[in-house]
Amino acid sequence: MDVVVKNVLVADGTGDALTRHDVGITGEKIASVGEAGSLAGRRNIDGHGLVLAPGFIDMHSHSDLQLLANPDHAAKITQGVTTEVLGQDGLSYAPVDDAVLEALRQQLAGWNDDPAGFDWNWRSVGEYLDRLDRGIAVNAAYLVPQGTVRMLAVGFDDRPATDAEMTRMKELVATGLAEGAMGMSSGLTYTPGMYAETSELVELCKVVGEGGGFYSPHHRSYGKGALEAFAEMIDVSRQSGCPLHLAHATMNFSVNKGKAPDLLKLLDDALDDGCDISLDTYPYLPGATYLSALLPSWATEGGLAPTLARLSDVDERERIRAAIEESGSDGAHGVPIDWDAIEINGVRNDHNAHLVGHSVAASARTAGTEPAKLYFDTLLDEKLGTSCLMHVGHEENVQAIMRHRTHTGGSDGLLVGARPHPRAWGTFPRYLARYVRELGVLDLAECVAHLTGRAARRLRLTDRGLVRAGYAADLVLFDPDAVADTATFDDPRQPAAGITHVFVNGVAALDDGRPTGALAGHSLRNPRRAR
Repeated sequence: MDVVVKNVLVADGTGDALTRHDVGITGEKIASVGEAGSLAGRRNIDGHGLVLAPGFIDMHSHSDLQLLANPDHAAKITQGVTTEVLGQDGLSYAPVDDAVLEALRQQLAGWNDDPAGFDWNWRSVGEYLDRLDRGIAVNAAYLVPQGTVRMLAVGFDDRPATDAEMTRMKELVATGLAEGAMGMSSGLTYTPGMYAETSELVELCKVVGEGGGFYSPHHRSYGKGALEAFAEMIDVSRQSGCPLHLAHATMNFSVNKGKAPDLLKLLDDALDDGCDISLDTYPYLPGATYLSALLPSWATEGGLAPTLARLSDVDERERIRAAIEESGSDGAHGVPIDWDAIEINGVRNDHNAHLVGHSVAASARTAGTEPAKLYFDTLLDEKLGTSCLMHVGHEENVQAIMRHRTHTGGSDGLLVGARPHPRAWGTFPRYLARYVRELGVLDLAECVAHLTGRAARRLRLTDRGLVRAGYAADLVLFDPDAVADTATFDDPRQPAAGITHVFVNGVAALDDGRPTGALAGHSLRNPRRAR
């Protein structure tokens, strides 16, 4: 055997109690799980006092560009992630044509940057997955983004799709699945995906289900009307027969304080009725998105140029301000915005760097202006390419939801900006440190199962997510007493503590706590794809 981790406590990804073993790796596979002291390899790692687990699976990431621009991917490797799910929130870069790609580069700059000199040498889902296979640090699965599909077939108009456009969207989704996508995502508070009616989503999900995929929606509201929005997604799943995975399934804003039990009852009733549902969460209170996401949907109809024109018009500004501050826009989850809760954390222009790390309200006070004016002026100057944190979460909701029987982990982490959300670097060690060791919300074996085996089942990965002979050697070795997230809101790009080794397809990506730069990851494709 190439490598043996000796005398180590194994959290095998099933949730069963930890047991002591030797675990051997040969090539890309786990060769043997034997009695402690029974195995020997060309390299032997002393696992005494450590835990060996399957590599963590990030069910909701936004590494779509950064994984290619910086393929060594230290943010995820250093926290033990060996697989990520890309194409989230209904907006990503495949399938595209030239015009849609240009629009997405503008719209998503606050999420993913728009790297200078980057080679955009793909247009289809299959070509994007092939590009990943040139060499990346972790494995990656992809979801067809429904908003991007709508851009291609319908454009940026707020209207129902015609029959011909509906046929086109279904063809695009089917092709994406056939080329290897694991399912479809939506971002139903983001344009233009939010313009889709329930019936449109049902028709697309029928295609997803028939192609062996699952539906992962960022639904229409995490604030006012959150329960109704969750219920709509369950109804889409029921009508279409498509499995449902609820993205960052949180209950946020003041209107939802203490309401996690209402969500969990809704989910449990549907599960008990035979629905196939799972969810992911991140273990933090603030959310993150691009700053323009707070705009009402009508203000962004048509794409970048019409949006900027509205933001430049005095009368339109007032109409938008009233929607955001008084009635609550659909982009802001139906809740009137508290500008003290919206923190700018990434800008494209250096002359706006003074805004980073401060709330819109605080920066407006410093500038002697109104928050809405500062907000509009910043969006115009940045051409919408600004990111923000939204301080809207509730700890009791976070803890209740992570206990759910279908829960998995997802970072929802943006990797760009001056001060990105620390969840991009800290989600998985934070689960183990804060919610296992410190608070005891989950026990260690159970938490590992949430982050590995349970996620692999949703992705239908029959050879990953468990520590078993014959499975892919995606593994993480950590000290259960020392593992911790060190990334903070003030200093977010910090690696985890207490993680010593990470193997991706049998290759050490983290060795004695140091990234190796190995690029042993590859795309993980829908097992029912066309061959």
